[in-house]
Amino acid sequence: MSTEKFTVSGDQILAKVKQIIREGNVRHVRIMDKTGKVMLEIPLTVGVPAAALTIMMAPVLAAVGAFAALVAECTLEVDRVGQAEKK
Repeated sequence: MSTEKFTVSGDQILAKVKQIIREGNVRHVRIMDKTGKVMLEIPLTVGVPAAALTIMMAPVLAAVGAFAALVAECTLEVDRVGQAEKK
């Protein structure tokens, strides 16, 4: 499993999380504040079609949107599944 970090502004958080979900090879998304404290952790199921996952994630995405309104900048930490681990 590999981990990536993205620093995004508050108005970009929701769009970036949706983009990450659509990519489909993600296990977890963590939203952290400037100090590195995890504010929200989103576990994702690998192998679920992106459209179905987006519908199931609607309440979580609403929470992400509310959180985005409160912060100026945050870090997204994404755990991705490698090709060998998917099998």
